[in-house]
Amino acid sequence: MKILHTADWHLGKRLDSFSRMDEQHLVMEEIIQIADQQEVDLVLIAGDLFDSFNPGVEAIELFYKTIKRLAKNGMRPVIAIAGNHDSPNLIDAPDPLARASGIILIGHPNALVTPFTTEGFTITHKDKGFIELHIDRHDYPIRILHTAYANEIRLKQYLGEEKEVQLNRALAENWRKLAEAYCDDRGVNILTAHLYMNKIGTPLIEEPDGEKPIKIGNADLIYSESIPDQIQYTALGHIHGFKNIGSTQKPVVYASSPLCYSFAEAGQTKYVNIVNAVPGEDVTYDQIALRQGKSLVRKSFTDIGQCITWLSENPETFVELTLKSQTFLKAEDRKLIYQTHSGIVYLIPVVQHDQQNTLDKKEINLTQDIATLFTDYFKSKNANQAPNEDILNLFREILNS
Repeated sequence: MKILHTADWHLGKRLDSFSRMDEQHLVMEEIIQIADQQEVDLVLIAGDLFDSFNPGVEAIELFYKTIKRLAKNGMRPVIAIAGNHDSPNLIDAPDPLARASGIILIGHPNALVTPFTTEGFTITHKDKGFIELHIDRHDYPIRILHTAYANEIRLKQYLGEEKEVQLNRALAENWRKLAEAYCDDRGVNILTAHLYMNKIGTPLIEEPDGEKPIKIGNADLIYSESIPDQIQYTALGHIHGFKNIGSTQKPVVYASSPLCYSFAEAGQTKYVNIVNAVPGEDVTYDQIALRQGKSLVRKSFTDIGQCITWLSENPETFVELTLKSQTFLKAEDRKLIYQTHSGIVYLIPVVQHDQQNTLDKKEINLTQDIATLFTDYFKSKNANQAPNEDILNLFREILNS
């Protein structure tokens, strides 16, 4: 049985003032093509389907069109759970229509999925936080323990005050009961969740830059040791880089986001994960790199000419640009930079100070002209760097106004 694991689509997300919708259309098409080329039997989307609780019309339309094509008119089950960016009610709302297309949308943790049958598969058993599917082309079932994201308020309602201990204990106990009741070695056994999960004794994984944090201190930290032994593969969402925090025999995988969504992810390769599973045996998986989407690049220059050359040669990128110089960036240089490249997200000018060239303390001669006094004052505040002509012109303009 082949399972495609993907997560953290963040449809509708922007990079500062830049829309990513065109890239998201392309990468969704790429994921559909991979699913078809690999002839996968099941698609798991492990949360953060959208970037906000109230996504725009274009993001919602792209999501529904993508999962409908992935489901192939009910021939292939698609299971999507809510993440911490998603509104659980929005995810659940189209459930009756989704079921007709073979799509299972799960907005809340411990959700009870309504059984249904399509031309390609049947939901044969269900419980809170559990479904079993029989896919027609296989003579064994697949069991899926599912835990959509639960926020702090909902957790406190039933976990009490000892949250760090209780959350691990409650999830581990819930998963254990479900696994013991339904997960034997005559079927494939999977867990999918949108949680901040780590392995005991390993360094904490950094949450994505700009991401709504799940982990507050260690209160919401879930340990992979809570996963029942019967589970062959755990499909996680939330961390945007590909990572297996489990073992080779029992992978616990963050599949990665489909695009680089912040400059902290610059240079990352993004993937979908193709899981190969049969009952009673260790799974194997193949990472398939995604090629769509612009690169995010952090570049630093000390020479304007070199900067302009690089920008001209790399137009299809988003850039965080740092310019280091001994003087302040001139207006004409700034204008030339933005005219050369349309994808500059951040421009960071850095004045490099000569630490040995400090301004000696001296008495202020108030008989000097105002421009000289301003220059001395400016140098005293900027490690002896004199104002450039743009700043002096601005000062004169203010003086004359």
